[in-house]
Amino acid sequence: MKPRGGTKRQLKTLERILSKAGLGSRTEARQWIGAGRVKVNGKLIQTPDHWVDPERDRVTLDGKRVREEARVYLLLYKPKGYSTTYKDPEGRPTVYDLLKGVKQFVSPVGRLDLDTSGLLLLTNDTQLAEQLTNPDYHVPKKYLVKAAGLLSEEQLSQLRTGVELDDGPTRPARVERVRDGVKDTFLELTISEGRNRQVRRMLEAVGSRVRKLVRIEMGKLRIGELQIGTWRYLSGQEVAELRAQTRVHRPRPE
Repeated sequence: MKPRGGTKRQLKTLERILSKAGLGSRTEARQWIGAGRVKVNGKLIQTPDHWVDPERDRVTLDGKRVREEARVYLLLYKPKGYSTTYKDPEGRPTVYDLLKGVKQFVSPVGRLDLDTSGLLLLTNDTQLAEQLTNPDYHVPKKYLVKAAGLLSEEQLSQLRTGVELDDGPTRPARVERVRDGVKDTFLELTISEGRNRQVRRMLEAVGSRVRKLVRIEMGKLRIGELQIGTWRYLSGQEVAELRAQTRVHRPRPE
């Protein structure tokens, strides 16, 4: 579809327009659209996948024009036991319970499972979020791992070269032995993918298991001195460094 003048414009679905405006999650956006609360150019639209031209079309929610909000970037030190979903079906605490004072709706960039703590980036910049979580961009994520048992150099070598999981082989990982305990091995492990529970499955593939897992870095973004359960805004330099990281391994167009 080409607009007037032959200049190609980027169309977006209606639900995406609402979520990118920082009003709520895409699930909530679909609910609002289905409930008849959203109009495009004065016409009631109840199809979430309806295509919208952000530069030309006027979208309203309950009669108020929807405008994209300023970009917000937050760094949270997620505690163990908190879900990264907006609303947990089992009533468990979520990371949104910790974001007091944040007016815009932000989404996690990647997930941390319930038993994993550490660095969690949240933003309403969906384009950057998609790039940071896309494995084609090779953005590294570093974890501190407490692994069960005293791992041999052969086991560490397997992690470094890649292990076979049920959804395919992993990419090579950077693995450094921090120290050995009486019954456990402490590692720094860096991966550039983001599969579900990937680090835990990698350790299981070499005959161990994760006892404790903390994410401490994403690209050049570090957890630093942030206290567990607290958050802060990213600096302009940190945002610029994250954007630069996605440009290093930008996929070539096919």
